[in-house]
Amino acid sequence: MGLFGFGKKANKNAPVLSAEETRAKILELNRDTAPYQIIDGAEKGADLIAEWKIVDARWYQVFAKANLTKVFRIYMKFDPAKHEVRAKDEEFTVTWNAGIPALSLSASKFQGQMTSVEFGAAYAFTEEFKPGMVYNYRFNTNEIKKPIQEAVAACGWRYKGVAFGKL
Repeated sequence: MGLFGFGKKANKNAPVLSAEETRAKILELNRDTAPYQIIDGAEKGADLIAEWKIVDARWYQVFAKANLTKVFRIYMKFDPAKHEVRAKDEEFTVTWNAGIPALSLSASKFQGQMTSVEFGAAYAFTEEFKPGMVYNYRFNTNEIKKPIQEAVAACGWRYKGVAFGKL
């Protein structure tokens, strides 16, 4: 692991895969049950982008109930010469209008490397007319970062978090 957990060294026992194979391994992390998605980042000047499924119809109600106000994305760029995936985090503010999310860059936009955890629970009367937990949530940036870092390392590549400079 790199400084402050922002990087991960390549697995020395793993064969070094091509950039295309490494990209495919990272994209294999996508699944319906995950609260994040990894998408093509060409439109934003990156190779891949990982982000919370905040605008996905199946997930935005969970995020809305949690009153999540900050979300983040990981922008990834492949460096085949160094067998390195460079990654930069960006935090956004979420505003909720009638239960529908709207992403906006905040005046206090963050760019670099970050780790954050948002969590909480709500209690109310349940269907059995007894007090109980209605929902419980925990959104941790490591839920997105760790699987990506492990996939990159398993491909013989290094995951390098970038705080300053070019992605």
